[in-house]
Amino acid sequence: MGHFDEDALAAAAAALTERGIDVVRLGYPDFIGTERGRDVLVANFARTLGDGVAFCRTVYGTSPMGDVIELGEGGLADGLPDVVAFPDLATLADVPWEPGVAHCLADVFNPDGTPSLESPRQVLRGVLARFAELGMRPVVGPELEFYVLEPDAAGGWRRYGEATGNVYVSGSKGDPENLLLRSLRSLAGYGLDVVTANHEFCSGQFEINLWHSEALDAADRAFRFKTAVKELARREGKLATFMAKPFNDEGGSGFHLHFSTVDDDGRPLFDDPGGEYGLSKVARAAIAGILAHAPALSALANPTVNSYKRFGPDTLAPWLIDWGLDNRSAMVRIPPERGRAARLELRQGDATANPYLVTAGLLAAAYLGIEDGLAAPAPLEGYGYDPAKAPKLPADLGASLDALEADTAFAELLGPRFVTAFLAYKRNELERFSRYVTDWEFREYAYHL
Repeated sequence: MGHFDEDALAAAAAALTERGIDVVRLGYPDFIGTERGRDVLVANFARTLGDGVAFCRTVYGTSPMGDVIELGEGGLADGLPDVVAFPDLATLADVPWEPGVAHCLADVFNPDGTPSLESPRQVLRGVLARFAELGMRPVVGPELEFYVLEPDAAGGWRRYGEATGNVYVSGSKGDPENLLLRSLRSLAGYGLDVVTANHEFCSGQFEINLWHSEALDAADRAFRFKTAVKELARREGKLATFMAKPFNDEGGSGFHLHFSTVDDDGRPLFDDPGGEYGLSKVARAAIAGILAHAPALSALANPTVNSYKRFGPDTLAPWLIDWGLDNRSAMVRIPPERGRAARLELRQGDATANPYLVTAGLLAAAYLGIEDGLAAPAPLEGYGYDPAKAPKLPADLGASLDALEADTAFAELLGPRFVTAFLAYKRNELERFSRYVTDWEFREYAYHL
């Protein structure tokens, strides 16, 4: 990357100062989609950011519990070297709930100026470059579910607004303090292109949908959205969690992605009135690619130990590797619209997925299907939880990581350096979990054995 354009930084600083912004929050995602970053005073903008802002490279190898994990290179054995973050000034956005603060996404580079291959944003950019070679621009629409929790008397957390049967309701019936409405308005002022909000199926569970856009922008907005939802909840003494399945007695939270692609002139490439099911050959090949690489994709779409507790028969989460026409029990659903709205919906992901990585995984699988000219099998008819009809998705994180490692074409598209580091990070998670005594084990064994 080298030295950033000082004139561009100075112009950005002047514009920020003019509208009363004195701090820029520079942020970027780690492997699990947590935002890492630093607050920068606008008064020192050009001086501070001209050569980038240094961070220890092991930020990618830091677990939620604070463990430092060896990722293959750039860790403890190498002396904890730096990476350098540069602002993407096109992403500057004022933060409505933090007066005087703007947010800016950062791109991460090595000190020699080469892109950091562990950077989730860079992983997605690499896949998009392959689509560009085909004259295609992927379009993505993210849908995210999450729970809101409030403190309980025991010092823990309980579901906010506990009640049954509130799916698809609005107002104080399912949101007694109007938290969702205030959040929707705040997010709208943040430039995230949010469009709708509602109570979801489970008690204390909500969904806010974002409009579709080109894939990098959609991932940027989904990443900022998750950080913002959690921040807004904290400001009200609550906890918003995108954990896949936080409760035994309620369902999980999904991360659904609507996907299509256009050509360089903006013409939709998934629609074909004369094609089978009204879908083009490109669309059918993309579906086939997603099905063919679904086990490897699950490592990115379902990236935690907890993710796999969301799956199973009759869970409203896909269990099998299949596709269907307007069928919400399928892993890949084809909504009924055609024309410019012709698209597929990947229902595999859960809300813990890093928006950049799950988008990159979806696109990598679709790209391989298109490039290899794969043919999709017949679509699912009816009930989507019969294992006689289609193979199952991986049943646990270990199986998904093994599938990612074995799928060499898929891993090559994402980048070998990234895949090696991601596998090391996630296998450490499995190792730590295998040694941890859970509440279930104590309840199951302690009294009787």
